[in-house]
Amino acid sequence: MILDTNALSAFIDGDAAVGEIMRREDRAAIPVVVLGEFRYGIFGSRHRAAYEKWLDDHLRGFDILLVTDDTAVVYAALRIALKQLGRPIPANDAWIAALALEHSLPILSRDQHFDAVPGLHRKSW
Repeated sequence: MILDTNALSAFIDGDAAVGEIMRREDRAAIPVVVLGEFRYGIFGSRHRAAYEKWLDDHLRGFDILLVTDDTAVVYAALRIALKQLGRPIPANDAWIAALALEHSLPILSRDQHFDAVPGLHRKSW
């Protein structure tokens, strides 16, 4: 399963429902795009040090998914398909969706616009 930024935030903050979903999964992955969004989000937080410590202590337990040339091919096709459907999604979320499709993984997110992505399975809490 791939964690979107809102799922990663909820997990780090101790959301029990996200924790339960994660316990049932064989694989937990975080796209590098999500890490960038999360690190950007905590930059001004008064809890920044605690969040960074959590990342330092726990990231090794996740697969970190990097953007590759193969990902770029999936991304471009996805953006074109969504544009043709009249259902574009934010660019960062298109990268996250492309990684989910490339790795054949569902995504854990509260963002309903992922539901517009053909072939992508979204789970929520």
